[in-house]
Amino acid sequence: MRLRGDALAALEDKASRAVMRHVLIGPPLRLLTGLRVEGRSNVPRDGALIVASNHLSFIDSIVIPLASGRQVHFLGKAEYFQGTGLRGGAVRWFHSTAGTIPVDRSDPRAAMKSLELGEEILRSGEAFGVYPEGTRSPDGRLHRGRTGVARMALNTGAVLLPCAVIGTDKVQPAGSNGFRPGKVTVRFGQPIDVAGLSSQFQKAALLRAVTDATMDAIGELSGQERSGVYASDLKAASPSA
Repeated sequence: MRLRGDALAALEDKASRAVMRHVLIGPPLRLLTGLRVEGRSNVPRDGALIVASNHLSFIDSIVIPLASGRQVHFLGKAEYFQGTGLRGGAVRWFHSTAGTIPVDRSDPRAAMKSLELGEEILRSGEAFGVYPEGTRSPDGRLHRGRTGVARMALNTGAVLLPCAVIGTDKVQPAGSNGFRPGKVTVRFGQPIDVAGLSSQFQKAALLRAVTDATMDAIGELSGQERSGVYASDLKAASPSA
């Protein structure tokens, strides 16, 4: 019996992910970073999952899926899918196989669309990665979280799992296109008690309470200094950051 349509595409996607994880990307990256994983038992093997992490480097979106053992979808620039030639094709294959969701950041409605895309992924029972700070930390500190992560958790009922990446900024420093050998650790914490917080807070206060609880958990896992301000505000105040 021949497989057709979605079934065949699903098999091809699974095969491509296996090649990426076990041959092309996983082994070299583990060797480069000495990847250490802590708390993997906290990662549900299936079902809707939000992985909420600090953000230090582009490769965070690569090491988190490797560490979790699941495909974790992340948002990515639409330009990743628009390149031409051999290099463009390789970049498209990488991001498509990794589950990157393209977003046109020039669109003023991109933030709202990002939430909608994330919720769609979660309602299909998959894992979605979120950086509540909204952007890479410009100074290594952990900045205030945006409430979109809480909104997605409340709207979908997905497990909200805090995560910390440590050392990725040394492997790929800001502004660098290359990688350097270094030690990387990924830590997964206990799920956030969204239901418990829902019994104590409502509306905007609930969104902030869930977000702050998530950031507190990430901070405990990462050991980063906390700033108390939004990373985007810090970048706006210091254009060179």
